[in-house]
Amino acid sequence: MQEEKFPYIDRLDETVLDEAILRFGTPTYVFDVEQAKKRARAFRGIIGQAADLCYAMKANPFLVRAMAEEVNRIEVCSMGEFRICKQKEIPAEKLLISGVMKDRDDLWEILETYGNRCHYTIESLNQYAILNEWARSSGKKVPVYLRLTSGNQFGMDEETLTNIVELEQDKDLLEICGIHYFSGTQKKRKKTLEELTYLDEVFARLKEKTGYQVTELEYGPGLAVPYFARQADERFETLEAIADALAKMQWQGKVTLEMGRAFVADCGYYITTVKDTKRSGDQNYCIIDGGMHQVNYDGQIRGMYQPKLTIRPQGARGIYQNWTICGELCTGNDILVQNIKIDDLRVGSTIIFENTGAYAVTEGMALFLSHVLPAVVLYDPVGGFTQVRARRETYVWNS
Repeated sequence: MQEEKFPYIDRLDETVLDEAILRFGTPTYVFDVEQAKKRARAFRGIIGQAADLCYAMKANPFLVRAMAEEVNRIEVCSMGEFRICKQKEIPAEKLLISGVMKDRDDLWEILETYGNRCHYTIESLNQYAILNEWARSSGKKVPVYLRLTSGNQFGMDEETLTNIVELEQDKDLLEICGIHYFSGTQKKRKKTLEELTYLDEVFARLKEKTGYQVTELEYGPGLAVPYFARQADERFETLEAIADALAKMQWQGKVTLEMGRAFVADCGYYITTVKDTKRSGDQNYCIIDGGMHQVNYDGQIRGMYQPKLTIRPQGARGIYQNWTICGELCTGNDILVQNIKIDDLRVGSTIIFENTGAYAVTEGMALFLSHVLPAVVLYDPVGGFTQVRARRETYVWNS
């Protein structure tokens, strides 16, 4: 039998998910810690020595401690994320303090806590001035990455970036480690490879104009994650193509690939219960104790695409019907799946939505209608289940 070129990563066994349902009820998120780690190891196996790895913790902050064990760097984009890392005792040397909004008080709090042990991105001239001020007052050089914009509100254009390099050659207060570039997520492979060609050209122009040789690139490839039926998973092949493209660049330096969704999407399970069923005309509807405020698939539009899901207990009566799965919100947009054929769905059935490890837990409209926040449970095969958040009422924050 021919050996598979790319590693296969298992999903959680149904007996484990059944135990989670019994122990923690619904709605609940279950995150398979070992699966997230395996994904990181598999990516490292594909990319080899071509690049280091960075976890963008915005994808799922509950996994930051586990991911810190597997990657070289953690991207932190808010003071809340910084405080999570501090609480979890993530080494300062692993932190890249990023984000479009970093005001003086926030930056100074981080700088006074960890100083130049962290790395920092510069998104604007204002952020540049703040970091210069601290470096001057402390007498310590601050390691920074200049973020190059992709044409949106993030980062700076090439002219501004060039001006900062020239200014810093005179001031010598900051250590410009390299360039940070991220244009978005769920990108096609062709787009990613075009960006690396573009960056090669930018680095050459920067050296020609200023004499500065970029030594490091922090790059977000935005690998596409397959959420829906009949979508191919091309993450491993794309990483292989990125490694090849990096080797062919005229510029050669240290590269760190920054990813979130690609690492952890597969490790998440969102577990809900069918609370009501009805038939209107020729359409069957079921209502679950959750909804679009608690689970989000990038690209989903009112349930038009079918994500991977399982029903527990599995139907065995052969009573297949088309169902539209709806959430508990008072909006016609709260449709998770339309017209999915299910055997023997009834009140009390449990629906497990898979591939919910990235963003689902944080991106939804959590406070809309003051519904309860789901429980969050981590699972690993050695330690079993660890509940890290119980279900919480939200009405107290809306009153």
